[in-house]
Amino acid sequence: MRILQLPALRDNYIYLLYDPETATAAVVDPTVAEPVLEKLAELQAELVAIFNTHHHHDHVGGNLQLLARYPRAVVYGSQVDRGRIPGQTVELQAGETVEFAGRQAKVLFVPGHTRGHVAYYFPESGDLFCGDTLFAGGCGRLFEGTPEQMLGSLDQLRQLPEPTRVWCAHEYTLNNLKFALTVDGDNPDLQARYQQVVALRQAGSPTVPSTIGEERRTNPFLRWDQPALQAATGVQDPVRVFARLRGMKDQF
Repeated sequence: MRILQLPALRDNYIYLLYDPETATAAVVDPTVAEPVLEKLAELQAELVAIFNTHHHHDHVGGNLQLLARYPRAVVYGSQVDRGRIPGQTVELQAGETVEFAGRQAKVLFVPGHTRGHVAYYFPESGDLFCGDTLFAGGCGRLFEGTPEQMLGSLDQLRQLPEPTRVWCAHEYTLNNLKFALTVDGDNPDLQARYQQVVALRQAGSPTVPSTIGEERRTNPFLRWDQPALQAATGVQDPVRVFARLRGMKDQF
């Protein structure tokens, strides 16, 4: 299974999963259809699945146009998002699996950004498609969920194996790390990562994917139990640490 990263809009990433043996493909969060259709034509591949992480338009905006060209494609999304994902045909619950190219992905229920957010984790290849729950150096805003829900979702992702590649849906890393330095500035891993990200962005290169290990070392939203973050927020309770960090980032 090859993973092709397609930039879209201002800062979105669409992920095309491609199986050269069968000339089939699946897409994760098709913001718009055009780059997906172009890549499918280039690969001479058939789209067989659409994996949506949540219902926001910049993640499902290309669904119907893709279905118009590939009407047999199966559209996956959370059961909670019933009626909110265009063309959805399969309603997923936590613990279920989906399959592409002979590989199974675990469906992780990770609410907080929205009430129905899911992530797709392929344990065999070590790839996580987490939408807007976990970002490189940050996490999603709380539009529909609570701090308790988001903390639980991030903790679930934090416990995945450290080499797991984190394919998040936006190129937010530089801004996220600028904020991280304001609350965890003495962290040498964070300092080094910031310099690497600056160089990547100056070169016009993506900063995604990262890894779970890298996020655990440098992402303040996965470090709520570290003394530096407790000191920065003035509290120790994990939910309150997270909530204060999220509020600080919202105003950053």
